[in-house]
Amino acid sequence: MFRAGFKVFDIHGHLPYDYPFAHERHEKIVRYGLERSERMRLTWDFRTSEPDPEAANRPLIDRWKDELDRYGIGGLNFLTGWTNDDLAEQIAKAPDRFTGFASHSIERPDAAEELKRAVDELGLKGYKLFGPLTQIPFDDKSLTPVWTFAAERKLPVLIHFGLLGHAGGIVRHLNINPLSIFNVARQYPDIPFIIPHFGCGYFQELLHLCWSCPNVYVDTSGSNQWIRWMPYELTLETLFRKTYELIGPERIIFGTDSLGFPRGYNYRYLQEQTRVARDLRFSDAEMELIFGNNARKLLNLEPSVPLAELKSESKSEPISEQKETARL
Repeated sequence: MFRAGFKVFDIHGHLPYDYPFAHERHEKIVRYGLERSERMRLTWDFRTSEPDPEAANRPLIDRWKDELDRYGIGGLNFLTGWTNDDLAEQIAKAPDRFTGFASHSIERPDAAEELKRAVDELGLKGYKLFGPLTQIPFDDKSLTPVWTFAAERKLPVLIHFGLLGHAGGIVRHLNINPLSIFNVARQYPDIPFIIPHFGCGYFQELLHLCWSCPNVYVDTSGSNQWIRWMPYELTLETLFRKTYELIGPERIIFGTDSLGFPRGYNYRYLQEQTRVARDLRFSDAEMELIFGNNARKLLNLEPSVPLAELKSESKSEPISEQKETARL
């Protein structure tokens, strides 16, 4: 799907975490959600059982590493874990393949201090939030210390807006619209804000936010099946094309929203998004930005360089074996 030597980097994966809809839902809502989830599983051919019964006993991060190797993925950024410490402990076992974001509640009195600890002591590279789970406005004065720290460090902040959860989830909330981060994004232009799933039902609002704020990035992750529930015709091709036309390839970031096992890595999402980008005639250089190097730049990682460019570079300037390995 890509030039030889280029490695995909996925901005959007999850380690197990305390999913907010795992508790206190009416049985009818639970049943409804399960029915629709089964329909989605059949649509995307998700695994429901372990192909290797002994696999479940292996260390979790080893299983994820095998998944990346299986599909030729260079790296994966995890957005959630049981705690920031747990996530940091997991990714430390394979730091060349995994990175992670802090994901504690921004409403905690010590949210800024915890974010600083997660970055400086745990080595995490960003902050993940859920808009529809945040009960105060993002421009509330109590959150100023968080935004000030993130701006000082140019720390990526990924915020889920739009529909949240399986069927029966949240569709109405103070912070469900991407425009709820507008005041903060405009006030702190040094913070790269990443909005996943093309806005998840709020595509127009996301485009307006991107038009106004050059520090807003679009994450492509997930099945994006929400496009089927819009009042007008919308396709994955439309999402990519209109986003590209507005902000170019430099602010589009690939992700899958891969969650766990036995499903494993959502390679089908990568295939589908790559097909769309190819059909739209994106250049190889643009593909490499979208499917890895934009994320690497935000996370201060070395870019992945195709072999053809490395060979071309080596004719004019020698590249050590160690440098070449790191860049791949």
